[in-house]
Amino acid sequence: MTNKIALILGAMIAAGLIADQVFFDGEGVVFLGRKLVLLIEYVAFWR
Repeated sequence: MTNKIALILGAMIAAGLIADQVFFDGEGVVFLGRKLVLLIEYVAFWR
């Protein structure tokens, strides 16, 4: 991954997080965080 691609990807992620916070009060981040916790628990079970 080049630096240019990494900066663009980082800017897109930051813009998505900011847009979620402004328009949806951060509900998307909470949803994804909860799903990530479930995924980690599922993967840890198969370890």
